[in-house]
Amino acid sequence: MTTSNARTPEADAGRRGAAARLIIADDHELARAGLRSMIGGEPGLEIIGEATNGREALELARRYEPDLALLDMRMPEMDGLAATRAIKQECPKTAVVIVTMHENPDYLFEALKAGAAGYLLKDASQREVVTAVRRVLRGESLLNQDLATQLLRRLAGEASGAAGARPPERLTPREHEVLRLLAQGQTNREIAKSLVVSVGTVKVHVEHIIAKLGVSDRTQAAVRAVELGLLGTPSA
Repeated sequence: MTTSNARTPEADAGRRGAAARLIIADDHELARAGLRSMIGGEPGLEIIGEATNGREALELARRYEPDLALLDMRMPEMDGLAATRAIKQECPKTAVVIVTMHENPDYLFEALKAGAAGYLLKDASQREVVTAVRRVLRGESLLNQDLATQLLRRLAGEASGAAGARPPERLTPREHEVLRLLAQGQTNREIAKSLVVSVGTVKVHVEHIIAKLGVSDRTQAAVRAVELGLLGTPSA
């Protein structure tokens, strides 16, 4: 496990507005080096630690509470899914993106259930990686509308334990409308057009929804909403 420009959590807290703080975890040095070279020089993004397995990633998350963790799916000691579950349990505000070799719907489904915001393929270009990272950090989804609907329908078919629960804070009628469109994979601009409001207004509603549902991003807001029975079965 390595860290760069190590600082105390207090010092990090004082500069969070300057750059988003990321950790990366992969048991292959070449893969970590690739992500480091793609992200490290980007303005507003800072890699504060690297891990060679899921347990080290969890330790880094505990220590620094990063804004985003990029986790390899296959790692020794604790794989990406187990690490995602543990990080989301202990550091719920840290967004997680799974990095995988293959585009497998079953892997993605399990990743979303574990708490991930989405996934990246290992052969993604620098532009694709940086764009995905920035989208997640802005609270946007990495899933297109068809895939989002498919996965949420599948989740709705399995959800049972949390169906009778309620979010910590009640959503307003407008927030319910935004949540339903968000769960369909719509962007803030598309939601704004559907509801005839400004993009800024939608952004505020999304931020409130994420906060009320106790999640870190819009993908997990949709997952949590299905688990709570707030959406019923997402329509095709």
